[in-house]
Amino acid sequence: MWIVYLIKHNQTGGIYIGFTNNLKARLSAHNNGQNKFTKRLKGKWILIYAEAYRSEQDARDRERKLKQYGQSKQRLLKRLSKSLEIEISAG
Repeated sequence: MWIVYLIKHNQTGGIYIGFTNNLKARLSAHNNGQNKFTKRLKGKWILIYAEAYRSEQDARDRERKLKQYGQSKQRLLKRLSKSLEIEISAG
């Protein structure tokens, strides 16, 4: 199973969209500074949203679409607006 996911940094509020076939390991990698795009000195990345796909290509295509700052990303962010507003503690 392939997962397209959206994570939010609990201190900066930054968001990151990615895809993986092991969400637990990928989230751990983000939080342990093993990804150059999400490396932070403090704080934690929190999973906000995930979509599952049986095809790697479908997941890759969806991730690419969401990273293009077009209608797909704007619709997703609008749909998740309440989840993105929630204050997330460092714990």
